[in-house]
Amino acid sequence: MQDTFIQAYPKLQQSSVAVAGLWLAHGDEPLLSQWLIDALRPHWRAQNYAIKRIELISVKSWQEVLSELGSQSLFDDASALIVTGNHKPDKAVITELERFAQDAQTGAHSHSLLWLTPKQDKRAQSSKWFAPFAQYGHVIDCNLYNEQQRQQLLQIQAQQFGLKLSQEAWQLLMSHTEHHLLSAYQTLWRLSYLFAPQLMANNDAATQENGKSSAHLSQVALDINDLQAALVSDAQFSVFDLSDAMLAGNSAQVAKIIFQLRATDEPTTLVLWAISKDMRQIIQLMDGQDPQALGIWRSKQGLYQQACRRQSKSQTTEWPALLYRCDQAIKGLIRQPAWELLLQAALELAGKRLFAMR
Repeated sequence: MQDTFIQAYPKLQQSSVAVAGLWLAHGDEPLLSQWLIDALRPHWRAQNYAIKRIELISVKSWQEVLSELGSQSLFDDASALIVTGNHKPDKAVITELERFAQDAQTGAHSHSLLWLTPKQDKRAQSSKWFAPFAQYGHVIDCNLYNEQQRQQLLQIQAQQFGLKLSQEAWQLLMSHTEHHLLSAYQTLWRLSYLFAPQLMANNDAATQENGKSSAHLSQVALDINDLQAALVSDAQFSVFDLSDAMLAGNSAQVAKIIFQLRATDEPTTLVLWAISKDMRQIIQLMDGQDPQALGIWRSKQGLYQQACRRQSKSQTTEWPALLYRCDQAIKGLIRQPAWELLLQAALELAGKRLFAMR
């Protein structure tokens, strides 16, 4: 079965999707490949899959893929294998992949294989290696062919963020980001945090009116004036800038951003969220977890690895207590100023210890 990303992505948002068998995603837009993985991951986890990655460094790497698919963990029901690299399988591997796909269709196993490749032209799609995926699996074209498709995908993401932009606001957003998918998505992400208090207020009001919380988040409607004001605000420092500075170990920049966030009344809960997220991911990376599995963008993995090298296990074991004190200060349960503790935590992550932990 062959679909475009536009066709496949909404289907993957459904509660139940059969994920066993072969999947091939080809395209030159890395963000779409990441969104595809993010859409499949809840289905894999719901079905108790062990999620692993294999990089094809040569044709022989396919033997490692087949071996992994043939193994069965005592703790997981099946494996979901994410394969990257553009080395095409040979004839023997093609036969095994075809058998694998057919067995998945009959229910003989529940394993899933997702192969991410660059864009494949019509000639490549008529090759023998492509046939098992097209005939017995799922082929997803992760390319955007016009501006309408780009905006359609971004509208889905905006809805998930709780945002609803007017047509004029969309035009401004696309112009501001020069029609670049990743830049537009990052701007929506930032907007979702900028308007988070309003969104939470809307949800609380809906809960009080209905007497119970809704499974669907209400949305914040933004017109062109709202977006213009937000983009100006976005030109200042944000918690995303704080994250980059902390991970890079730039303590002077960390302090500068914290002071600016405090001066502009950035919600302390949002600042704590940014610090705790990075601290938690550093702890998980130091425990040997895969950065891709943690949802860390490839472009930021170097920063996270750099941050890991600055820390020791003895230091990171003290982080939960510091984060707990930050939370207590924000809630007014202790007298120490919240911004003082947030600065201490941010500098701690950047590798600059102000005080001994208590």
